[in-house]
Amino acid sequence: MADRLWINARVATMGDDGLGIIERGAVAAEGGRICFVGPQADAPTGARETIDCGGRWITPGLIDCHTHLVYAGTRAAEWRMRLAGARYEEIAAAGGGIVSTVQAVRAASEADLVAASLPRLDAMLADGVTTVEIKSGYGLSLDDELRMLRAAKALAAARPVRVAATFLGAHSVPPEYKGRADEYIALVCDTMIPAVAGLADAVDVYCDTVGFTPAQTERVLVAAKAAGLPVKIHAEQLSDQHGAALAARYGALSADHLEHLGADGIAAMAAAGSVAVLLPGAYYFLRDETKPPVAALVAAGVPLAVATDCNPGTSPLTSLRLAMNMAATLFGLTVEQCWLGVTRHAARALGLNGRVGTLEVGKDCDLAIWSVETLAEVPYHMGMSPLHARVFQGDMLQGNMFQGNG
Repeated sequence: MADRLWINARVATMGDDGLGIIERGAVAAEGGRICFVGPQADAPTGARETIDCGGRWITPGLIDCHTHLVYAGTRAAEWRMRLAGARYEEIAAAGGGIVSTVQAVRAASEADLVAASLPRLDAMLADGVTTVEIKSGYGLSLDDELRMLRAAKALAAARPVRVAATFLGAHSVPPEYKGRADEYIALVCDTMIPAVAGLADAVDVYCDTVGFTPAQTERVLVAAKAAGLPVKIHAEQLSDQHGAALAARYGALSADHLEHLGADGIAAMAAAGSVAVLLPGAYYFLRDETKPPVAALVAAGVPLAVATDCNPGTSPLTSLRLAMNMAATLFGLTVEQCWLGVTRHAARALGLNGRVGTLEVGKDCDLAIWSVETLAEVPYHMGMSPLHARVFQGDMLQGNMFQGNG
């Protein structure tokens, strides 16, 4: 007997056949997992609770697979500088950028970080997100990085959401190591990664002109794999450092940003099965003029994910639906590509495709229920959210759906 059964719905499974639309469908959950998805005529009977969706759409819960959600302070002043013509690299060289957020995070307690981050998380949940990746990387010392990772896990305890915590100690060189990047990378590899191995779900590294060199990046990748942690990379955002190809050699789950990705990186990602995570919020906010090579990635068979890149400096964005809209409008993704980018491919970018991202029997029952006529309307709306209800591990969490016994 199922715990809950959702009927009278249009279901999009996001399976291997694309959107996987079932026009008159149903979904059932037992013990927090999907026990049935398919035509309503074949649905199990005798569920403890039956919920009539009134013809609404059911999709997998959305997955934001790249965020820096936990931080303190703001960098609105830097935004004003960029509007006046300052470049990102110039701001970073003047002591702004990531380092300014590092100072704010180091001054904040774990409770402060959780309190500051909860409103951002709540905004994401109101858009249908049920899984969110949260990176560290604004502490840049062992204690501060651990505090950020603990805060990320505390958010999962405070709200019904799945959090994938990623260690990004190699985000920038901290002020106390200025001019000694190799020494800092040694600290990250020899001390930090072993210390966070029980708390972090993956390791990320920023390989670019304002981040770390390919040689330094490879040291991080080697240390992460030695600790048994999967790897990800910020790559080719400002220049082509061939970081994506490097990370692909280590089986990277994803390479993210990729505005300056070259042919070698595309080929390496395709061979490794790494996901390309597109971050149109940063592209928009930085007023970039170089787009990721979407057509070449698609032609090579590289899966495309879409994420907010929520962070204080380059993408203060909390709406994954708006990120979908930007990916379509700015990068040329189709509606189907946008949807797969925040469900099936986003789950793969986190190594969670065995649990979430598609509606399949045995996976966690994470659903988003939408009051729309077509799936295109979900990313189409640029403010109002058409979310009707969110389901996390089989539990209804918001919405006023009629719940009956028939």
